Amino acid sequence: MSTVIDTSNVPLTDRAKARRARWWRDVGWRHVIGVVAVVYSIFPLVFAVNIALSPGTTGLPDPSKLFQSVSGQQFVTLFTNNRPETQVHFLSWLGNTLIVGLVTAIGTVLMGGAAAYAFSRFRYRGRRTTLTALLIIQMFPQMLAFVAVFLLLKSLGEVIPVLGQDSLIALICVYLGGALGVNTFLMYGFFNTVPMSLDEAAKIDGATHAQIFWTIILRLVAPVLAVVGLLSFISSFSEYIIAKLVLTTPTHWTIAVGLYSLVANDRYAAWGLFAAGALIAALPVLVLFLFLQRYIVSGLTAGAVKG
Repeated sequence: MSTVIDTSNVPLTDRAKARRARWWRDVGWRHVIGVVAVVYSIFPLVFAVNIALSPGTTGLPDPSKLFQSVSGQQFVTLFTNNRPETQVHFLSWLGNTLIVGLVTAIGTVLMGGAAAYAFSRFRYRGRRTTLTALLIIQMFPQMLAFVAVFLLLKSLGEVIPVLGQDSLIALICVYLGGALGVNTFLMYGFFNTVPMSLDEAAKIDGATHAQIFWTIILRLVAPVLAVVGLLSFISSFSEYIIAKLVLTTPTHWTIAVGLYSLVANDRYAAWGLFAAGALIAALPVLVLFLFLQRYIVSGLTAGAVKG
């Protein structure tokens, strides 16, 4: 039996204090933690903007004197390539990175989706062993094989130059070589949530596995495709070790290799150019995330068999 507390005789000020105390106990403290977290995480971004807008060519500005002098010199130098110490090919770096990132993301989504569909829908001998092998192989970072990758590309370059060193196609192939594994497991779990009744209904209508995969399944698993594509794009966009190993010509570098070259020399470390380039390089990732956000947060499989 519930007890109803009569608050009609409680003064208005006491009731307001009680509501504020209850709000603070249930919700208010979370706002404080959120504000502290935002301030803590936004400070590096503010500091990077301060460096990018500083007029100096080398060195770091005093962090206690933010935005005392503002100049667009770093961005002008970045796009005009007029730095005497090091040649800056920022537009080439950005273009190469976008090509590598987009092709790698699309290839990862298609390869991972096809593998996940096969593991989810087909039953064959060695299926579980293959899944386990993929998981075990993925535990070892791709960079551990950089010596083997270097020797392989060097040998391939003597026969097929486009697949040798200093080739964007070769870099994309290396990235796609490690596309399976965790991505396949992530897609595999999502594919299992799509009811098999959809496949059976399509087969009754005469659809093949290819038609089911391209016209039905891929549309229903769009959220996980968006997540895998975004993660693959970010990974290839910011990867440095393999890109530095494969690409040797400055005009063929990706954004990670190119920006690092600006601060690799202690005598001519251009932190302002580095910060300006990093801010511009973050825009494609931000735009892609905003574009895919509606797919990431939507549950397209909900109600798929209702009718």
